[in-house]
This record gives sequence, C-alpha cells and structure tokens, in this order.
Amino acid sequence: MELKEKAISLLKQLIEIPSLSREEDKTADLIDSLLKSSGVETERLQNNIWAKNKHFDASKPTLLLNSHHDTVKPNTGYTKDPFKAIVEDGKLYGLGSNDAGGCLVSLLATFLHFYEKEMHYNIILLASAEEEISGKNGIALALPELGKIDFAMVGEPTLMQMAVAEKGLMVLDCSVKGKAGHAARNEGENAIYKALPIIDWFQNYRFEKESDWLGPIKMSVTQVNSGTQHNVVPDLCQFVVDVRTTDVMSNQEVLEFIQQSVDCEVVARSTRLNPSSIPADHPIVKAGESLGMTKYGSPTLSDQALMPFPSLKLGPGDSARSHTADEYIYLKEIEQGIELYIELITKFMNVTASLPVGRQGRGT
Repeated sequence: MELKEKAISLLKQLIEIPSLSREEDKTADLIDSLLKSSGVETERLQNNIWAKNKHFDASKPTLLLNSHHDTVKPNTGYTKDPFKAIVEDGKLYGLGSNDAGGCLVSLLATFLHFYEKEMHYNIILLASAEEEISGKNGIALALPELGKIDFAMVGEPTLMQMAVAEKGLMVLDCSVKGKAGHAARNEGENAIYKALPIIDWFQNYRFEKESDWLGPIKMSVTQVNSGTQHNVVPDLCQFVVDVRTTDVMSNQEVLEFIQQSVDCEVVARSTRLNPSSIPADHPIVKAGESLGMTKYGSPTLSDQALMPFPSLKLGPGDSARSHTADEYIYLKEIEQGIELYIELITKFMNVTASLPVGRQGRGT
C-alpha cells in the first residue's frame, strides 16, 4: 500500500509544478529527489532522469520502463485550476494527471517494487522530457546513454490494454512548378492545375501493404498555398501532406515510394517519428494475454516512435481524456495500474527465465 500512496502523492506534486515541454526542470528535480530518497542512484541528462535496478548486470537483457513528465499547455476550456491537484469523486484532476502522470508514477512504483530483487532481466526506469513535442532533448537524447535495450514498456494511458503497434508520422512539403503569365491572355502554365492530379493521388492512392493492427497508411493534404493575385497565372503551388505510417513500412521507405510516384518535389520535414510494433508472440505480450489484456493498434504518437527496439504501450488512464479540459485520472486506475504492471512483469520474468537469452526480448 505504501507504493500506491507514494505514487499518488508524487502525482499530486507533479500536477502542481508547471512542466510544459522544454520547461520540465522542476519536475525533473522532484522525480530525482524522490528516487534518491528511496535509496536509488539516479542519472540525469538535461531534464531526463533515469535509474537502474540495484543489481544491474550488463550481461543480462534489459527492460526499459519509460514515461514522460512534460505536458501540453492547458486549453482555454478548463473550469478547474490546471496546476492544482483536486480530488473529487475518486478522480484526481490536474494538467498531466492522465497524460501521462498516472502512468509515470505507476511505473516508478513498479520500478521500486523490483529495484532490490535478483532478476535475470535488468530494469531501467526513464522519466523523459519533451515527449509532447517529440523534442530532440527528450528520449532521443537519453537513449544513447542507457546502453543496450531489449524491449520497452511505454507508459501512456491505454486503460491497461496492450497497444502492440503505433502509427508513425511524416509531414511532407510538396512543390509543383509552373510558369507565370497574364490570366487574361491564357499565358503561362498554371501550377495549381498541375498540382490537382497530384493532390488527387495523395487522396486516393492505397498502399498494397496494410498493417494487421493499424490498417492502411493514411495520407492527407492539409494545407495548400499558391498565387500572388487574381490576374497572374501562378508559377508555384505548394501543399503539405500529413502521412500516418504503419508498421509495414518505415518512414524512409514510404518517403522514397512517394517521391518516385509523383511528379513534384517532395521533402520530408523529418523521418525520425517512425511507426513501431512488438511481435504478437513476444513473451511480454503473451504474459499480458494470460492476464486478460487485449491487443490493439494505437493511432496516437508517443516516444515509441524514437525507439529502435520492440516496445509495448501500456498504462492506466484513458487516451480520450488526454489534452482535454479538466483532465483527470481515477485514483483506482493508478492503484490497479501498479498492481497490473507488477503482475505482468512478474509473469514475464517467470516465463522468460527458462527461455534462451536470444529469445527473451524478441519474441519467438
């Protein structure tokens, strides 16, 4: 019971310390202090805090427990103080309570539960920054410092069901060139007209490969800009495409296919936010199924996008509450989340104890 009380107390404190992305230093201080007061050695890089289990052994496979402590800005619809932890009817209100404070404190409690145990698996806890903006000083900065990771459990609100796949994201800037001329004399080459069939391609093309969990890769033209005035034939049409990739192709593979398929310049702002997945026969997934957890594909982005190893998204709370006014999480969700995390990892440890090392973290 002490772990649960400590977790809820920490979450209340986190809510009352503003921690917008890139401004998480005070919550990083708090998490660092809490772990140290529990006898845990910590490491820190900017606003990323991590710790390893007491008997960490680099020759053993490693499980990463990760969640983030930054938040989005509170929207204008709040009727309660977003920076005040308020408990009403079993709900804990406050910015970041659901996304992803409840997950973070539950994983922290889980880490403390296993911290001093002798295990055939290492466990690393990482409280990362800048998740909400996919920032370069968040998990991407911390991961190289952690050493080899075999797989990760990412704390995001999933109602404690297993998100075994997650969509990636690319934003494409497309440019179609024409030739300027006077509209009255039917001169030039209208870049808008040239762009129309290309935009139509983005709207209607269906990739041959589809994900079992995430469905088709989705492309949406979301912005168009062209022309300088009504009587000048535009010589340039620029448009933006939002691409939601799936685990059947990497972002780079999708980008190269698009560039080969359309007659215009296509530049990706970034290819770093890749889709992710974990094999359906991975021991952690099997352990979750044995506990009655269901599997699904998640359309929302998380720090999984920056993990070059198998990962599972799982946590207390409901994604539908994230980024909403008067955000909340049920206290019982945190308590049950800690119980299920511990039960899941215990079962996973028992299952993998008899498996060859090469199969423990990568499925069968």
